[in-house]
Amino acid sequence: MVELINIILYLYIFVIGIVIGSFLNVVIYRVPKELSFAKGRSFCSRCHAPIKGYHNIPVFSYLWLRGKCADCGESISIRYPLVELLTGIIAVLVFAVYGFSFQWLVVFAVGAILICITMIDFDTMIIPNGLVLALMAPALLSFFFFPQVGILSRVIGIFVISLPMLILVLFIPDAFGGGDIKLMAVAGFMLGWGNTLLATFIGLLLGGVVAVRLLAKKTADKHMAFGPYLCIGIMTALLFGDIIIQWYFNLFGL
Repeated sequence: MVELINIILYLYIFVIGIVIGSFLNVVIYRVPKELSFAKGRSFCSRCHAPIKGYHNIPVFSYLWLRGKCADCGESISIRYPLVELLTGIIAVLVFAVYGFSFQWLVVFAVGAILICITMIDFDTMIIPNGLVLALMAPALLSFFFFPQVGILSRVIGIFVISLPMLILVLFIPDAFGGGDIKLMAVAGFMLGWGNTLLATFIGLLLGGVVAVRLLAKKTADKHMAFGPYLCIGIMTALLFGDIIIQWYFNLFGL
């Protein structure tokens, strides 16, 4: 009986996640185009026909419509259901760590904003200031709901990565974008200095692999969005940072 209740609860959390993921798709599409995401019905990005309510069910409508617009028949990007699924998975993962709590709400809000930042940065090579400001809300709430991260660690975290990034940009203008620097400053307050270093290491590791592949290609454009890999690092550190750091210390007997 308890197992059945847990399964139902996890399914409920997953459904909440994919519904919010559907909204995130609206944010990801509209913010770079400077359109309001708070009002107006969803519409096909190609024919601009309004999407009917029963054609707007997260994930399932994509499968039902076989990945095509019900009006114009053009293919719908598979990224839409993937974003919804990713949001649902993150909702479940955060729930598995924190349960039904304010901590879950704060961390899930961070994950949702980071998904938007990731996708928009991939599309435009820009991290919108509005999303960085939005991230400040759960970052500030984390001060109250995660008291184990001390204020000194948070203050150091603001500067431990963002300041070196800013200095590096003064000498190598294309090293990082301004959005990356702001992102790490906000993340630094949220994570504290230790987990901020870990988040950056993960971001550099993942971004470095992609950069090597990009350099190996015979293309003129060697620019890449670095924000998505920082976002992965931030979310990993937020969920599992203390465990990873402790594992590292134990590995070397520290």
